Amino acid sequence: MKKSLKQYLAAIALAAPIGMAGAAGGGNYEKVELDHGDQISLQRGAQIFVNNCLSCHSASAMRFNRLKDIGLTEDEIKNNLMFTTDKVGDVMQAHMNPADGKKWFGAAPPDLTLIARSRGADYLYAYLRGFYHDPTRPNGWNNVVFDKVGMPHPLWEQQGIQAVKLDDKGQPIWKDDGHGGKTPDLYWVQAGTQTRMTKDGKVITKEFDNSVKDLVNFMSYMAEPAQVQRKQIGYIVLMFLIAVLLPLAYFLKKEFWKDVH
Repeated sequence: MKKSLKQYLAAIALAAPIGMAGAAGGGNYEKVELDHGDQISLQRGAQIFVNNCLSCHSASAMRFNRLKDIGLTEDEIKNNLMFTTDKVGDVMQAHMNPADGKKWFGAAPPDLTLIARSRGADYLYAYLRGFYHDPTRPNGWNNVVFDKVGMPHPLWEQQGIQAVKLDDKGQPIWKDDGHGGKTPDLYWVQAGTQTRMTKDGKVITKEFDNSVKDLVNFMSYMAEPAQVQRKQIGYIVLMFLIAVLLPLAYFLKKEFWKDVH
């Protein structure tokens, strides 16, 4: 008994650091609320994905015809979303050859099918809005979430350009992020097609933020297309348990205990 108790306590002690590390990971990202039942959002996200992400990144576990599940017809998919193949049953394959991507960016662009599950929606939302111009980087871009990122900003025309302030030696200036860490000291250079700069130099980003939210919504859906149906089945199962099995268990309990009470 004592040996089992010691083993149990040892297991808890070993698991605790792992749990704390998991809780500490992920950064202090803004929470994004997604709705996988919003087909209009998913359709907008799919359009942004194929127009901006599919140039370099594949989604090799997602087929174009699966987009019919978010309310698109086969003709709409063929006419508006298929640029890398002419077969609606094919998977989403990138335009770019992975070998070229490795040569140009230092690493082959990763497949994005499951990126929302591995990184999390909050991370993607922060990452896609966190690009800034950094003249010390080979491609001229960096990211507040992924420092020294190799990928250039895919949505810079929509967002506009943020840049990092430089010191006298031409090095980026960092400031406290309010959470015990450091973040680049940024300023706006110009607004984009989905942002607006006010007279005092502030930039209104609501439209762009909504577009990124739609993109993240689609990428989260793409990581598990059956999740909406799975949740609906779960609600049906719960209703069945409450409506059928709960009364049955109650009357069964009464029958077993009638002689006692």
